[in-house]
Amino acid sequence: MRRQGVAGLPYYLGINSLAEIATRQDRIVVLNAMGGESRRVTPMSHAYSGGNVVFGVSPGRRGEILATPVGDIPIYNNVREGMADGHRFDTGVVYLPPSGVRDGAAELIRVNRDLKKIIIITEKVAVHDAREIRALGQANGVDVIGGNCLGVADSWNRVRIGGGLGGDSPQEVLLKGSVAIFSNSGGFTTTIAQYLATEGWGTTALISSGKDVYIHYAARDFAHAFRNDDRSKAAVLYVEPGGYYEHAVDFGKPVVACVVGRWKTKLTRAVGHAGALAGSGDKAENKERWFIEAFGTGGIYTPETPAASAKGALVTNIADIPRALTEVMRLNGVDPDFAPTGSLALKPWMANDQGLNLPTDIALPTVRAMAPYDAQINALSGQVGAVIARQPMKDKSGASVMDPKTQEARIHGHSVLDLALEPLEAVFALPLVRGIAGPDDRVLVNIAVAAEEILAGDAALAAAEAAREAGNAPNVVLAAALAMIGPKRVERALACSRALIDLFARSSLADGHDEGFDLSSITVDDATRALFLAAEADADDPRPEAMMQAASAGGGKSVFLTFLAGLGERVSRDAILAAICTTIAWRPLMQKRITRLTAETMPWYLRLYGVMIGASMPARHHQPGSLCGIPLEDRFGAWSVADVCFLAITGRAPKGEEALPLQILIGLLISNGPGSITGQGAKGAVAADGPQTPERVQINKAMLGFLTHSGFSHGGNGYEGIAFLLEQFRGVELKDPTVPSHGLDLAAMARALAERYDAEKAAAKDVGAEVPALPGVHHPVFRGEPVNFDPRERFIAAFMERRGDYNVFHAFYRELVQAMYDVGASPYVFCVNVDAIIAALLLALFWKEYKSGHLNEQDLETAAFTVFLYGRMIGSAAEIDDHLNRGRNMDTRTPPSACEYVV
Repeated sequence: MRRQGVAGLPYYLGINSLAEIATRQDRIVVLNAMGGESRRVTPMSHAYSGGNVVFGVSPGRRGEILATPVGDIPIYNNVREGMADGHRFDTGVVYLPPSGVRDGAAELIRVNRDLKKIIIITEKVAVHDAREIRALGQANGVDVIGGNCLGVADSWNRVRIGGGLGGDSPQEVLLKGSVAIFSNSGGFTTTIAQYLATEGWGTTALISSGKDVYIHYAARDFAHAFRNDDRSKAAVLYVEPGGYYEHAVDFGKPVVACVVGRWKTKLTRAVGHAGALAGSGDKAENKERWFIEAFGTGGIYTPETPAASAKGALVTNIADIPRALTEVMRLNGVDPDFAPTGSLALKPWMANDQGLNLPTDIALPTVRAMAPYDAQINALSGQVGAVIARQPMKDKSGASVMDPKTQEARIHGHSVLDLALEPLEAVFALPLVRGIAGPDDRVLVNIAVAAEEILAGDAALAAAEAAREAGNAPNVVLAAALAMIGPKRVERALACSRALIDLFARSSLADGHDEGFDLSSITVDDATRALFLAAEADADDPRPEAMMQAASAGGGKSVFLTFLAGLGERVSRDAILAAICTTIAWRPLMQKRITRLTAETMPWYLRLYGVMIGASMPARHHQPGSLCGIPLEDRFGAWSVADVCFLAITGRAPKGEEALPLQILIGLLISNGPGSITGQGAKGAVAADGPQTPERVQINKAMLGFLTHSGFSHGGNGYEGIAFLLEQFRGVELKDPTVPSHGLDLAAMARALAERYDAEKAAAKDVGAEVPALPGVHHPVFRGEPVNFDPRERFIAAFMERRGDYNVFHAFYRELVQAMYDVGASPYVFCVNVDAIIAALLLALFWKEYKSGHLNEQDLETAAFTVFLYGRMIGSAAEIDDHLNRGRNMDTRTPPSACEYVV
């Protein structure tokens, strides 16, 4: 015979009051008690509730026990075995997998006539099974709660049944009070209880209803028990979209309803809660309206617009629940249960504002963390620099990315288009400090690089000259030079960097440019002092004094250079280089934006930059203390890095803004992302040395990896564009390619070439041959687009237009891609790519020298290739540093399964 339930309802409901939902008299059996979730939760619940679990069931594990702080729970193969041993229960908790929930519920009902409640923790129970469970419960007088819930709890009775309501410390969360909680979310049931305490509200009963498609114990059932519970003066509901469970329910007492999930309106499949998908008329917005109309508030409660009535309030943010409840209860003349405990204000244990000047309302002070986290945070606070988790970095990068849609590369968040407008001094530090250098740092970078460019008497210059005389391409010439800048050539500079970081790491120094910093707190032992001082072998080197004077004259502020000057003796070039690098790296290092390894190795990179630029000039231009006849003092003061690059390529000083196109080209060429051949070469070299033992990685060898992975097709192909343009303009009277009034019919020239090319393609097709692509045309292609473009070419065009500049070769290229489409030589308008831009700008720059015979075609080829190498040098530094900090040993290998044998 079915047990009698609440009178007057069209269905069975056994729970008449919330005081009955979880009592000290309830006796529990747990199905799948030895499953992972139950083994974590059941012992805590059992102990908190005074030992309310009589036995557990896990097939095949009879005789085992589930240990708890208040005694062991015996385990049986099935429910009947436990009952045969004399155990009695009235409540079942189900942790079974979804496919077993129906049979588990049926077993509980079939073998135990005293069963009153089943609580289903399992989520995503099939709707068909849920209906059968409902029918079984109704037919046998059993209340079902769930599924996909965390059970029930009662703060007055100090009982919880099922999941982990109240968390790991329920005695601290389930505080006795006057508010009942009914929530579709198990986790937020606990959170809401914690939040309520901040306004002085405790709880009575807490019910995690779950949010599977089928909710067995729903809002209407809760409302009945709530009305009949004298302990509960108010209720909080946490409501998600889906179902009409809350529609037109009479709660009879004040209610604060939190409706969430507007973002789920557009979902087509369940996320988290299977039942939280709205159908017709049961979206979050609909449920908000139900409650607003029921409460008569006219809107949503927020701290700014406290819409509330004596009946209740609607919120859409759980953080607003406590205040809303306090306001509703004030309107009912009811005070909180106890004094507020804590607050919902953010209380960060750690803070790092990254040097930003934040508004006071979000610049939150830190508070001391609870044990044991306080000790761990203190240890972290003493850590210098960031710590980056290692992972396989094949075809990955934390430094660069190439947007496959726009073909625009970015380095540490900065587009190469933006970098092209920055002075090279501003960009040289970007790979390492992850930001564009400011004015002070630019002065220091220029000094550091300039000091390394003069290679008179250096083995690096001899190696480069030998490679050049052997007929090698520019990448091989520079590789020969960098091979000489091995670990021993930077050993002292790196040691100086480490020493400076050690000396200042525990000081209050936040900015390396703070020359007002009190250096009296920095004490130096004799060994460290000797490390910074110049050796006798350096007596003839004029650079240390010139570098210090240039920094002072140029306004390059540095507390570390001031520290070295305070030593009172001549310091070495290595020490000055280390001081410059530490100055630049200090703020990002202290803000934990870069690692200590990056800061310590920065001198190696700046030395390699300088050597690469210097080695690109023949040995005859290098003299002690001068470069191409320019005294070191003048180089430090009046010359920029772009000026020196221009000098290296042309052999003469730039006039006016002649170096600007070179700067722009170098910026555009910095990176094509980690998938580029040069990027792969640099990353592979790091992986081969083993970044997990970073002290063994040879950064110069990694730069060699980029250089050996450059070539006539990748790097030197800018010259192909120059040769192509020379051929098209051969025999043409052109005095100045930067003047629009050149008198040439570019459209006719382009159409004639397009027609010839189309005819050659047709002839080649007839014989099965292939016509080479036109240099500087075609790549990249945006598939399906009628007009293709390289964003770098568009950038140059817009920049030139803003400045009123003109380039006849660039204009010809633009006419050519349109003419090819017009005559049918291309199926769409091809793009003018960055190689064409390199060719057009460089040829215009050197046109007069070329026409006068001062430069020949090989000089132009070398110039185009060298410009590419200058740009990619910067991008490769970013990949090397990133892989050094983030990668794993030999992680760029291709697995055998991905390799193919070709016959």
